[in-house]
Amino acid sequence: MMAQPVPHQTTADKKRVKVYELRNNDWFDRGTGFCTACFVTIQEEQKEPRVIVQSEDQPDRLLLETKITPSLFGPTMASTWRFHFRRQMDARQYDDGLSDDLAMDMPTSIQLPPAELGTLIDIENTLRNLSQSPSGRDALAKAIMSEDYIAKLIPLVEMAEDMESLGDLHHLCNIMKTVVLLNDTGLIEHAVSDECVLGVVGAMEYDPDFPTHKANHRQWLNNQGRYKEVVRIQDDQVRRKIHQTYRLQYLKDVVLARILDDPTFSVLNSLIFFNQVEIVQHLHMTPGFMTDLFTVFGDPTVQPLRKKEAVIFIQQMCAISKNLQPPARQGLYGNFLQQGLVPVINYGLRHPDVTVRVGATDILGSILEFDPSMIRKTVYEQTHRKQAPLTDALIDLLLVEVDLGIKSQLTESLKVLLDPNVPGSGPPPENREGFMPKGKHQVSSDPQQDAFIAHFYEHSVAKLFKPLLDLEKRPNMKFNALEDGIFGYLNEILCFYIRHHTFRSKHFVFDHNIASRFGQLLACKQKHLQLVAIRFFRHLILLRDPFFTKHLSDRRIFGPVLDTLLRTLPRDNLLSSACLDFFTSINYEGDRELARHIMENYREKVVALSHIDYFRGMLMRWDQSRGYTVSEVDEEDEGGGGDAVMTTTTTTTTTAVDGGWSESKENEKPVVPSTPPPERLSEKRRREEDEDDALDKLMQHKRRNSSSAGNNSSLGSSGVGGMLRKKGSFHNNNSGKARSREGSPNGGGGGGQKKIAISIAPVLKTAVVRAGSPAAEERGREVRGGAGI
Repeated sequence: MMAQPVPHQTTADKKRVKVYELRNNDWFDRGTGFCTACFVTIQEEQKEPRVIVQSEDQPDRLLLETKITPSLFGPTMASTWRFHFRRQMDARQYDDGLSDDLAMDMPTSIQLPPAELGTLIDIENTLRNLSQSPSGRDALAKAIMSEDYIAKLIPLVEMAEDMESLGDLHHLCNIMKTVVLLNDTGLIEHAVSDECVLGVVGAMEYDPDFPTHKANHRQWLNNQGRYKEVVRIQDDQVRRKIHQTYRLQYLKDVVLARILDDPTFSVLNSLIFFNQVEIVQHLHMTPGFMTDLFTVFGDPTVQPLRKKEAVIFIQQMCAISKNLQPPARQGLYGNFLQQGLVPVINYGLRHPDVTVRVGATDILGSILEFDPSMIRKTVYEQTHRKQAPLTDALIDLLLVEVDLGIKSQLTESLKVLLDPNVPGSGPPPENREGFMPKGKHQVSSDPQQDAFIAHFYEHSVAKLFKPLLDLEKRPNMKFNALEDGIFGYLNEILCFYIRHHTFRSKHFVFDHNIASRFGQLLACKQKHLQLVAIRFFRHLILLRDPFFTKHLSDRRIFGPVLDTLLRTLPRDNLLSSACLDFFTSINYEGDRELARHIMENYREKVVALSHIDYFRGMLMRWDQSRGYTVSEVDEEDEGGGGDAVMTTTTTTTTTAVDGGWSESKENEKPVVPSTPPPERLSEKRRREEDEDDALDKLMQHKRRNSSSAGNNSSLGSSGVGGMLRKKGSFHNNNSGKARSREGSPNGGGGGGQKKIAISIAPVLKTAVVRAGSPAAEERGREVRGGAGI
């Protein structure tokens, strides 16, 4: 039969339900009543749970009275009824009337079935049912601990194995899983104790989800050779903690990895954490332990295997110390360095076993991650004593290491050790692209760190970048796997140094012609090496530093990059995308000199790429602003009473540079009207407005200085306007000034020649008047004394 809630008002202690009876696969309504759950005493001190439904119309009539058994409901009565009522009530948006009264309190004591092979099914069902509720789990954990139930189950594993009873072994596996997943700290610690651990993991070797496979947990944990004592630990309790921690980690990472839930995961992690803290603090505070540990490396009679184990032991301590509080962690690292950790790292970096090299890099990385100044201080002391610094060992290993993980760690270590940003000074100022703004290079505020960086550039930097510098004398660009793998790491390190080491990195890049060395990589067949070169050039461009921009231009880097792009197109791959990204990173509006260099030297390559929108726009911008025709009057005759005037035109092709214009070519010829370059509509309107304003000012000045109306009429708007229209660069406010000058100073005859003098701003490299001539000096005085346009 089934009880179903109905949408009516509930009482405080009872639930109003309808009772249905199943007869021959049909449900019959037996009526409506009130449901209660309780324990009914059947014998002395023996109770059983029951569900009772009293009729609503006839309270003395029972519609339902049934015993709650696992075979009937599966889980425990409390969780079953709570789940059932909540599902029904939530579907009808009713309040949950099931309170703790209906859930019923679990008995304080639980009688577990006897631990025998014949009762394994009952044991499994009982444990599963009781573990469904918090109160059931607590009661079950207490019962298991009080009866030492795990110790009773362990012999059954060997018995089932001897009988080759796979079914019993599967039941034992499920039982042990349920026990561990109760999330009871005391129970888990008991399960991994010396007495129980092999039996517990032995039962879990037979997983029913994989009936044809058997794990080997006992073989792994029973191998005592895995536990090594580099230095004897005198405290037995600490040794037990170490074993327990190892077993907990194995349980979490291997045995229960597939079925581990969040509560059990948290409990296991907490146990591991507190054990590790206790172990490290004990070893750190034990007198003489650290001294004995580091003495291993200084004793020539010690076997290399023991030294290897000592490095791995220190690596494990550093890994565990990451869970310590900062003061305790700093004290441990300080003790390490005081005992001689840096020589140990040197030893590990040069060890032929990759496990030891990994351990040494992990030790160094742990300390650098916590406080780089601790290692920097030690390295500085080495350089001060004229000893080989730790950085040399890092460089030596980086250049020959084949393990990519170790190479990455060494790269990060060389960056952190040479970082001028000392702790507490904050990060270096960066723009939105992650690069240092121009004029705001980071300088170390620590004189000791600055001295260390200077020593590095004097003695070590060339050694670090030796593979790159050796490209100059290399006959071909063919590399083996070890050689071509280093350039990416060197590029990463060099970009970091360029961004942080200001003038020192500039001297290095310039003195060793680094741009050309990276340019050689563009001739390699390996695409990843070409990509490394493109990324380096883009990094220099994004710095917006004129020094590096000029360095790239002087080394003619842009031509090979354009050639690389032409070769890779039309394929859309990573290399072509990197080349396009490189050119789009160039700020042509802010660096006209670079644009001029590209267009004047590689125009045909840009034209070949004009099918790409970016290069097509680049050509259009250049053609619209590359040069203008300026008309002027130049006095060639400086003698006699009359003014002999020859009118010429000086054609100067100019390019905007830093707000001004730079001349590219010049010749003199008679005035020939030329067609101005195409203009945008906004530029044309602005130019016309400037011409109108210039003409008005010129006419006003002319009327003030004119001696006769006839002379005024001889200088028409057509002459000035025509000359101004030929001067196509007046839309630039800094391009120059102009004023009118009429006749001779005496204001002579009406037939006197009227002249216009043009004075170009100082940013121009070539003036329209020959420098040094008397005419230039006189004209300069007139421009300075008059009102110009």
